[in-house]
Amino acid sequence: MTRVATHAGYQSALLNLMSAQSRAQQAQERIASEKIATDMAGYGRSAEQLTTLTATQERLEGFIGAGQSAAARLDAQDLAMGRIYEGGAGAREAIANSLAAGGVTNLMTELQLHYQTIQGGLNAQHQGSYLFGGGNSDDAPATASTMADLAAAPSTASTFANDTLKQKSRIDENTLVETGFVASELGGGLTDVFRTIQSYQNGNAVVIDGVTYTPAAPGSITGKPTAEVEAFLKATLKMLDAANTEVTNQTAKNGLVQNQVKSALDAHESQKIALEKLMNDKTGYDPAQAVTDLQMAQVAIQASAQVINTLRSTSLLDLLR
Repeated sequence: MTRVATHAGYQSALLNLMSAQSRAQQAQERIASEKIATDMAGYGRSAEQLTTLTATQERLEGFIGAGQSAAARLDAQDLAMGRIYEGGAGAREAIANSLAAGGVTNLMTELQLHYQTIQGGLNAQHQGSYLFGGGNSDDAPATASTMADLAAAPSTASTFANDTLKQKSRIDENTLVETGFVASELGGGLTDVFRTIQSYQNGNAVVIDGVTYTPAAPGSITGKPTAEVEAFLKATLKMLDAANTEVTNQTAKNGLVQNQVKSALDAHESQKIALEKLMNDKTGYDPAQAVTDLQMAQVAIQASAQVINTLRSTSLLDLLR
């Protein structure tokens, strides 16, 4: 005799209902995320490849972040170097114009203003740290705030508080670039010129290119320049030319590194776009297909629910009664 029972029918209908609900939830998640799955377990055999791609993306994001940080620093350095050169070029122009005019009465005042411009560039900050301090980025690298402070210092080198450690940035797997500069190298030449001029103005003999220039008295750089003062100032013009050239060279070096970092960033951005497309091809899910899957799952839910409702009214006990 064949046994007739409702338990198996209920169990089958409930399993179908639960399966349809699971498919509906999965379709809703795909609609929301436009992804095949929300975790690696949902990708099956593709999970290992996706893990490798994700790790590559994370490394790439790290290089992009480091490159952007380096680019911002280099931009700030370019502006600061521009100020330093502006001060040096302004000082040269002031001396040349005073000699041409035959009067140097206001020259020291002008030079002090140009020195402060240089000082501002050497002590420029970026994100709360001094750009040209080397490893000592918490303290102002150029310590002499006036030309008088410069002349009072035992040496030009003693007026700089930076160390020799220069900032470096890794912009890709195999490239570590030096992106930092230090104040003593960048502004040492210009600072020495201003110190020499102030020392001469204080009445001290100075030596330029092996030639000794001895002022007649303190404060000699005023009024109509004597032959001695004129010769001294012309010698300082040569010093300024050499110092300004060095600043120009350092600025050009900064520009070369800027171009290198920009090229690396462009390459990273292109690689990022290609990786995102590859990841989307492997993880993306067509929204239209997800909507269709959801609708089909909802129909299956309704059908399963209807079967269960029908089974409730076709119990074997009802037939026995």
